[in-house]
Amino acid sequence: MSAFVSGAGHAVHARVQAAAVAASQRHGVAGQRAVASSASRARMCMQKVEQEKPDASAAAANGVKVTVEKVKVSQSSAATTGCVVAVGLSHHTATVSVREKLSIPEAEWLEVGAEMCTLPFVKEAAVLSTCNRFEVYLVAEGDMAPAAILHVCKFLSKRSGVPVRELREYLFMLSAEEAIWHLLRVSAGLDSLVIGEGQILAQVKKCYQIATEKKGGAGKVLNKLLNIAVSAGKRVRSETQIAKGAVSISSAAVELAELKCDGDVLKMIQDCRICILGAGKMSRLLVQHLTSRNVQHIAVVNRSRERMDELQKMFPDFELELLGMESMLDAVSKADITFASTGAEEPILFEDNLRPVLDGNRAMLIDISVPRNVAEDVGNIDGVNAYNVDDLKAVVARNQSRRRRLLLEAEKLLEQERADFNNWHHSLGSVPTITKLQERAETIRQEELDKMSGKLSALTDAERAAVEKLTRGIVSKMIHGPMAQLRGTQDVEERANLLRSLESMFSL
Repeated sequence: MSAFVSGAGHAVHARVQAAAVAASQRHGVAGQRAVASSASRARMCMQKVEQEKPDASAAAANGVKVTVEKVKVSQSSAATTGCVVAVGLSHHTATVSVREKLSIPEAEWLEVGAEMCTLPFVKEAAVLSTCNRFEVYLVAEGDMAPAAILHVCKFLSKRSGVPVRELREYLFMLSAEEAIWHLLRVSAGLDSLVIGEGQILAQVKKCYQIATEKKGGAGKVLNKLLNIAVSAGKRVRSETQIAKGAVSISSAAVELAELKCDGDVLKMIQDCRICILGAGKMSRLLVQHLTSRNVQHIAVVNRSRERMDELQKMFPDFELELLGMESMLDAVSKADITFASTGAEEPILFEDNLRPVLDGNRAMLIDISVPRNVAEDVGNIDGVNAYNVDDLKAVVARNQSRRRRLLLEAEKLLEQERADFNNWHHSLGSVPTITKLQERAETIRQEELDKMSGKLSALTDAERAAVEKLTRGIVSKMIHGPMAQLRGTQDVEERANLLRSLESMFSL
């Protein structure tokens, strides 16, 4: 089994180093650990190629440089369990303009995951696509992870329309330990733009539920890994204070509005008329944070009246103005601040439809959707200031410095969860040997019974059943010790030595 990386080059290396410096300033040691995985990727990207797989020439022809370094994993384990892989991009490595190109609606996660499983060397696959990240988790056959990655990159390129050479500048590629650690940190909210936010846990849980459906792309390994990731996320939130007082994307957006509104619309936030596009969870959080700042007027625009009615029920003491999408432009024109949070896959606000209705009015547009709801060209309109999720980073940074100790506490819990998964995962490599040992023991038992068949011919059926039970019990107890030792050994090299010893002793 091998670890592999993309040839992301100096651009990604520079971005990761900048992120490391910024995180160090914000979080100290905790911040450095938070970007350790990304920094490791960047260093690995610069390493010399130690080994090339059969598809390396094809990879080079497609603009994908695959670097491989050896890791200590037994060959029997690799052949049986496959290699866990994570491929994707996030707010750490790509801007929203790049992330939205690869974004996949939740309704398509099942289909895309299953389709990736038909690619060469891909045994299992699951999709996670949110406003701040697009990631696929894979199990590649044996030591063919680099080749599997090549095919996945080509698949994503074809689906998104982004050339492979462009993708490689933003994609991260993690294998084995790094991939497992990354998913656990994602589920716990430690890799989020807003550290400790809880929405990502629900999204990882949805990824698990969809991938493990009957037609989903998860098999034994991803089923176990995603399940542990969800459990680990819950454990971090319940056993540490990481989620207590954590800001969310929605609260950061409201704070950004609060910071900018005086200069952008010449009003304090409590005096602003607000328009919210969309009526989902993020919109609910927007209303919650806006009402806590004594905002007096909030209009909600959405396609579904039912969703808006549900939102209104959550705030019985505040009367929302509920409008259909046909009233969107009118609502935006009357608002000082508009928050966009819909599931639209293309911009719904752009220069051509806004310029006529704003008519020189000052306005703020804060887009927290991916793909974006607000086109870049709205910035051409005089008096309009537009922001997206990437603009929230400065706001979030101010709220994260106090969370250093909490981050370290959470990672200690994740280390335990990773150890549990690794022990289970590596134990799968013992299954063929255990099966052979059981079969060998049963063969010997049956041969010995056959030799004594003449002397046992006078036995009654009950007596024969007793002999059968007795011999099976003896054999089972004889091989129980070696099997228990094999299953309980956590060290990979020690397990590999035990496998070789058993195979030699019993001629397996």
